[in-house]
Parts: sequence; C-alpha cells; structure tokens
Amino acid sequence: MKQDQILDTYDVIVVGGGHAGCEATAAAANTGSKVLLITMNMGTIAQMSCNPAMGGVAKGQIVREIDAMGGYSGIVSDQTAIQFRMLNMSKGPAMWSPRVQSDRLDFANTWRLKLEQTPNVDFWQDTVSGLVVKNNRVEGVKTSLGITVKAKTVVLTNGTFLNGLIHVGEKNFGGGRAGERNSTGITEELIQLGFDHGRMKTGTPPRVDARTLDFNKMVEQKGDEKPSKFSFLPQTKPLTKQRSCYITYTNTRVHDILNSGLDRSPMFSGSIEGTGPRYCPSIEEKIERFSDRDRHQIFVEPEGWNTVEIYVNGFSTSLPMDIQIKAIKEIKGFESVKLFRPGYAIEYDYFPPTQLTHTLETKLVANLFFAGQINGTTGYEEAAAQGLMAGLNASLKAQEKESIILGRDQAYIGVLIDDLITKGTKEPYRMFTSRAEYRILLRQDNADVRLTELSNKIGLADDSRLELVENKIKSTDEIIDYLNKASISPEEVNPYLEEMGSAPIRQKVKLSAIFKRPQVSIEEASLKVDSITKTTSKYAKDVLEQAEIRLKYDGYIKREKEMADKLTKLESIRLRPDFDYHGLKSISSEAKEKLSKIKPSNIGQASRISGVSPSDISVLLIHFGR
Repeated sequence: MKQDQILDTYDVIVVGGGHAGCEATAAAANTGSKVLLITMNMGTIAQMSCNPAMGGVAKGQIVREIDAMGGYSGIVSDQTAIQFRMLNMSKGPAMWSPRVQSDRLDFANTWRLKLEQTPNVDFWQDTVSGLVVKNNRVEGVKTSLGITVKAKTVVLTNGTFLNGLIHVGEKNFGGGRAGERNSTGITEELIQLGFDHGRMKTGTPPRVDARTLDFNKMVEQKGDEKPSKFSFLPQTKPLTKQRSCYITYTNTRVHDILNSGLDRSPMFSGSIEGTGPRYCPSIEEKIERFSDRDRHQIFVEPEGWNTVEIYVNGFSTSLPMDIQIKAIKEIKGFESVKLFRPGYAIEYDYFPPTQLTHTLETKLVANLFFAGQINGTTGYEEAAAQGLMAGLNASLKAQEKESIILGRDQAYIGVLIDDLITKGTKEPYRMFTSRAEYRILLRQDNADVRLTELSNKIGLADDSRLELVENKIKSTDEIIDYLNKASISPEEVNPYLEEMGSAPIRQKVKLSAIFKRPQVSIEEASLKVDSITKTTSKYAKDVLEQAEIRLKYDGYIKREKEMADKLTKLESIRLRPDFDYHGLKSISSEAKEKLSKIKPSNIGQASRISGVSPSDISVLLIHFGR
C-alpha cells in the first residue's frame, strides 16, 4: 500500500481539535457521516488556550443553543465546572447569561473522551499542510507526513495556528500557542486559490502560583447560592460545591511600571501587525486607552479543583517579562507572586468571512468549510457554534441532503454567522446581546424550545431531547392556562405581597395578574402561599421560570415576533448568486460593488450589508416584482 493511501476515504475531514473542531466532529458524526479529526497534538484536544471558563454575556446563550441542537459544549461544561453564576440577574431575562468556571484539564479530557465514545469518528495526529482541490472543489487534504486523505467535504478549524507568531516583549517566535508549533502551508495555498486573507492578534495573561497569593487582600466572588447548569439534559447535575474566584485591582504604581515598558511593547513598536480584540484589550492597551482611570479590575480565577495554577483575567499582556513581573507584584494580594509563565500575544492568519455562504461553505471552493478563528472570531463559544454549524452542513452536503441555516430570529448562532458573512470583520468578532435585534426571543431559558425540534428533524438532537422539550412546552402552556383562569383572594396573597413590597389587592384577581408584577416570583410564591403551592409544586423549576417570563414579557415577545415575521418576508425573496448588479442603473455604485462581492442570498441579507441603503433595497424589491 502506498504511503498516501494508508487512510480511508471520509465523508468529512475536520482539521484542528479546538472548540470549533470538536463540535464540528461531533455534529458530523452524529448525523451519520464518517469523520476524520486531524489534529497536530492529540494531547491538546479541546484545550482552553485562554481563560478556564465557558459562557458569559451572550456567550452563555450560545452554549445553551449548542446544547439544544445536540452539541456537547454544554454537557462538558457542566461535567467539569467548578463554579456557576447566572450573570445580569438584576436585568430582564433577555440579558440573563449563564457562565461556568471550568477545570481546565478535566474539560479537555472530558471532551476527548466524548469524541472517542462517539461512533463514526476516527483520529489522526499530523499537520495538514495543504488541500486537494480539483475544478474548484475540495477532495481531501495533504499532511506533513506525505499522506493524502480523500473526503467529500473538509472543515478547516485552525484557530491561531495559521502562521502563528508569539510575541513576548521584543522577542517573537513561531507558534500556535505556548509550547506548540504553528501551521504553515494552508494560508499560502488558499491565497493561490484566490482567497483574501489578513492578520489578527489575541493575547493571554500570566499564569501564577496560588500558594504565593494573599487572598485575604482580595474580594471573594462566590458562585450562585442555588447554581443552575448549561445542559437541558437531566444527565448533568448542578454543582453541590464550588470554588471561589477573587477580585483585585491594578493601581497607579502598576500603571507607571507598565508605561515604562511601552517602548519595548510589540503592541506599540509596530512588531504586531494584526488587529486585536476591541472588547478584551491587553493591560497596556487599557492604560493607554483609559489613561484617566486609576485602576482596572483583575479577576483571579482558579484553573481547576486540584491545581494551584491561577489565571489572571484582565492582565493580558505581551510586555517584556521583567516589566510583567515587576508590575504584577504591585497588585494587592500579588506582592509575593511567582509566575508559572508570562503573558504573550499571538498573531495569526484569518480569512474575511464575507467569502463564505450562510452554511459556512466557501464561495470559491465547493465542499470546503471554515469555522472559528479562521473566520475572524474570538472566544470558545463563538468557535464552538461555528464548528457545530460547519460540521453539520458539511455532513449534510456529503450525504446530498439540504443544508440548515439558522435565522437571526432563531438563535444567537444565526446572528453570529449572518454578521460574519454579511458585514465581515476587521477585528476579532465577539458576541454581545446588543448584536441581536430579537434578544427577547433569543433568551437562554428557551433555547431548547427554539432549536431542538429543528435539530431533531435532521437527526442531530435525538428523540429523548425532543421528548423533554415537548413535555416542557406542554407543562408551561398548562400552568399559564391555569394562572389565567384561577383567582386568588386578598387574605391568601396579601401577606406575601406586602413582604415583597408589592401593593396588596382589595378583591379577588386572576393569578396571572399577580405574577405580571416585577417583584413577584412564581417560585417564591409557591413556597409561601399555600393555595399556589398546591398547583405549582408538581412543576420543575425551568417550567415555572418559563411561564413567569412569558406572562411578564408577553407584550414585548409578541412585538418582537411581529418584527421577526416582517424580516422573514424579506428573507424569502431569493437573489441569484450570479445576478449582475452592475446592470441596475438605479442603485448606488457602492451598493453595486458590495452586492457583487458578497452575493447575498436574499433581500434580507442584502439590507444588512454596510453601504446598501434603503433606497437600494427598494430598487431591488421593484426589480424582483415585490
């Protein structure tokens, strides 16, 4: 047997074993495709390269959506969590965002075991150095060992490894992340195929020894008193014990030391060409951009249950090591700190995502899909979401089935992908709730209701998941119907209302009217009002929460649904990819250029392209007979 024929032919090859690669592999395999995951190092599958946490504002919603679709990120996060917090609870439910602090080693190990236990998945440790492309169609990959592996589809999830360059002060060296080499060859081949590319930058803080910190000088940040979890499945359980994080602050002494090293900073000397993340800047960028501030918050995060390694969140830096050490010792609680390793910045290649379709397939090369940081995003959650959708669509295409696209009114995942391919990005893209125009519809609590039935139809979410969702919907409708019909008397409920600082009632009212009040909670009332307890005690906590949100926010939900329905009408007006926009005399020159480049699939997508005005859209509507 020839060396280049030692591996089988696959439906899907996934290149890269990070968060995008893992979800892509799982999604493709669980929809019946034969999958090969090729990674440079089997020991670093699902590595948490930056902070040891999953979720957060908008990101937590994405993890719940991945779980609702049948992905693994939520399950693995629950199984390896050391702390859980629901963020933004003082705001409306559209803003509630789950977040876990994770055990870094356990997270990666659990992900690997999940993939090893998934049927249809093979593994190969090697570096992919090129693609096999014929007639603008990918047919496989080439590796550094001289092996050619054939496949119907290929998903690239290369993370920060494409021509990765690590910077620490005035020193720089090739690498995909600390202690690992970079990947070369793919960028150059994609450029030859006609792809545009660019450089981006991200960074990470020092890791330090907890035994050398004084936590008594910091503010303890505990997990939730009644922790929840990510996955909708009952197989994972909320934490019964948790590890605390801590908060401390930089000060003017820290800033002075950092400033003294800026002339040796690759960020300011011009050594780094790539654009860094606006919303997660390095500490040197913070003191430069916010020079009026005397201090910046530092989150002190443990890396696991049984390790003394600490992640210094908020102190990302690529300054010289001597400056890093001198400055960090001026932070309260860090006076005697010892470092495990310094912070660093890393530059890497990415490919502007306007070169993709909504399925994450490239426009230039058929059957080739991109997911994760290769598309210009930052964050585990954004990468995992893209991986899920790219792996799913690659699998469906390999099986000659119809692809799946999530709309902006269906999921944050839909917002993420539509933003990327329609607007592109020149800096690392990070998801925020403000990016979603329908965020009241896209809450973390109803991700299963929104997505599981859809995923079940294509074979990703299994029947047991669908049954759970159907029971949840039925129970929620049941309790809302009861609350809309049942009444309660003043003597039954007034003591509770007065305790909650809510006005007492003077006559019998419908229970639904009581629970529309902002201060009143169905869960709390069921513990304190006997007549309510009799009805609600049989329902699960998530059902009570869902019912309460629907009652309180019914008007807002209906209004957003109406707006989403209007958008759907525009999305239904299809545009041909080969349509000649330069032949339309009535649209602007900028619109002709942007529409010709991005090739939107429908009027709705066209309307979101920067530079395409409402009057341009009116011309398109008239031209297409609407």
